[in-house]
Amino acid sequence: MKASESAKEGKFEHGRSGVKRIIHTALYSRDGFVAAFRSEAAFRQLLALHGALILGAFVLEINAVERAMLLAVCFISLLVELLNSAIEAVVDRISLEIHPLSKRAKDMGSAAQAVALTMVATVWGLVLLA
Repeated sequence: MKASESAKEGKFEHGRSGVKRIIHTALYSRDGFVAAFRSEAAFRQLLALHGALILGAFVLEINAVERAMLLAVCFISLLVELLNSAIEAVVDRISLEIHPLSKRAKDMGSAAQAVALTMVATVWGLVLLA
């Protein structure tokens, strides 16, 4: 198949601009969110945890800056999990063979989430204990 034929079928998005590009970007983002929700148990667990924390942030009697910090760390952790899942998907797409570099990539993604969750616990702890 020629590149021009692929472009006609929508496989290449180079020609889109303005509102059409924004709409398609939003649709791709939705697809990524749905894929993570359907295929990643860790993402669903974190979504439940952070959903509860986000609701809790609006119940607490804290100032706007503290609330913003509590919300931000929750969203950062979800963002890290999406990136971690993307790394795992790419590594698995390349090969399911056990390889030290594949392990390293997956372990680093997991470590990033551990750091993010430590940040969540630290910020929430400091705000609640202050």
